[in-house]
Amino acid sequence: MPSIDNPSTDDPSTDNPTTGRTGSRTDPRSAARRRPLAALVGADEQVPLVTGGAVRYANLDIAASAPALQSVADRVAEFLPYYSSVHRGAGYASAVSTAAYETARRTIGAFVGARDDDVVQIVRNTTDALNLLATAVPGDVVHLDVEHHANLLPWQRLGGRARAVTARESVAGTLAAVEAELHRAPTALLAVTGASNVTGEILPLADLVEIAHRHGARIAVDGAQLVPHHRVHLERLGIDYLAFSGHKLYAPYGAGVLVGRRDWLDAAPPYLAGGGAVRAVTLGATSWADTPARHEAGTPNVVGAVALAAACEAIAALPDSELRIHEERLRDRLLCALGFLEVPTLQLWRGEVEAIGVVTFTVPGHTAELVAQYLSAEHGVGVRDGRFCAHPLLARLNGGRTAVRASLGLGSTTADVDRLIGGIAQLVADGPAWTYDADGRPCPDPRPLPAWVTETGAGAACA
Repeated sequence: MPSIDNPSTDDPSTDNPTTGRTGSRTDPRSAARRRPLAALVGADEQVPLVTGGAVRYANLDIAASAPALQSVADRVAEFLPYYSSVHRGAGYASAVSTAAYETARRTIGAFVGARDDDVVQIVRNTTDALNLLATAVPGDVVHLDVEHHANLLPWQRLGGRARAVTARESVAGTLAAVEAELHRAPTALLAVTGASNVTGEILPLADLVEIAHRHGARIAVDGAQLVPHHRVHLERLGIDYLAFSGHKLYAPYGAGVLVGRRDWLDAAPPYLAGGGAVRAVTLGATSWADTPARHEAGTPNVVGAVALAAACEAIAALPDSELRIHEERLRDRLLCALGFLEVPTLQLWRGEVEAIGVVTFTVPGHTAELVAQYLSAEHGVGVRDGRFCAHPLLARLNGGRTAVRASLGLGSTTADVDRLIGGIAQLVADGPAWTYDADGRPCPDPRPLPAWVTETGAGAACA
C-alpha cells in the first residue's frame, strides 16, 4: 500500500497533500486557495482529541448541516428585538416582523429566479417541502432510484401513482430511460435531485426539464445539495418546483422553502389545519386561503425565514465562478490523494458530469463507522458515515454497505482537506492509535462535552 507524508494539519505552506512539499507563503494564488470564502460561526472552534490536547475543528460534514454564516447570525441578532406576531398584530414590532417575513419571501424567490407568479412557501426543510408537494400533485410521479429519501418516500406514499426509473451507467442512458418512462404512461410530475448527496454529481437539469415538458409533465428538483453550491434560476431553466433547506444553506434556524407554480398548491388541501390558513370559519365549515397562507397554518418561523433570506443575500453576493473554483480545487485535491492512497470513492457517472464538493469513500480493512470516529477522535475532523438517507443508491454503488462522506463548502480550506488526508494516510499505514469498540466508537472516550450539554459534562461511555 502506498504511503504519504502526513501533511501539516494547519500549516498554510503545505501545498501538495501527497508529497508534503510546500509552496511559497507569499504566493497570492496559494493563499486564496487556503482562505474560506465567507466567515462562519464556530470556524475557529477548538475540539478535544482522545490523545490529549485540542485542535481547530475541521468541519467536513457540510452536506448534512452547514454552520451559520456569521452574517446570518448577525442578521438574526439584529432582528430578534423586533420579533413578534405577523400579519395581524398592530404593534410596531409586529409591523417589523410582518415586513421582515414577507421581504424574506421575496428575497428567497429572487435568489432562485422565481417567476412573478410563483409562490414561495415557507416550510421546515426540504423533506417538508416535498411532502407538501406530494399532497398537491394531480397525477402520477416519476423519480429516479438515486434520490435522497426526502425525494423518494413522499412519492412511495402515493402507491401505484409513483414509478421509479433505474439510473443507467451513463448519463445518456439515464436520460433515455426517463424519457421512455414518461412516454409509457401519462405523468404529472418528474421529481429529481439537483445534486447527489452521496456522489456530489449534478444531474443535467436542462435536459430533464426539456424531456419532462415535452411529455406534458412538470419537474420538481430537490435542491438541498445543489442550491448551496451552484446558482439555480427557475425561470431560465424552466424548473416548475424547487425545494431546499436553510440548514444546508448556512442558515440553520429551522426553515426551508418550496418555490414554484401556485395552481397545484392552491387546489391542494391545506397542509396543516389551523389559524392563519383560513379566510373564514364557522362551526360547520371553513373557507381556506390561497397560497402561501393556505399551507402556513400556525405561527410561522419568522426567524428562520429571515435567516434563510440573509443567507441568500450573502451567497448571491459571491461570484458563482469563485464558489465553483473554490470547491473544485479542494475536491480535486481530495480525490487525487485518495487515489494515491488506493482508497475507493463512490461515483455513478464517473467524470461525465460536474459535481459539488462531496466525496464519499471507503477505507479497505476498516468499517465506515470506525473511520469516521477515528478521524474525529484523533484528528479533529468531522465527516459523516452511513448510507446517507439514500439506501437504494448505496445498494447500487456499495452493495448496501456504509461509507464515509466528506463534504466541502464556503468555509473549507486546504488545511481542512490536508488534515483529513493525513488522517486517512496514517490509518492506512499504521491503523488507529486509540482503541475502539465494536460500533467503532473510541473506548474509553475522555473527551468532555460542554457542561451545558449534560449534567456532568462527561464524554460518552463505552458500550
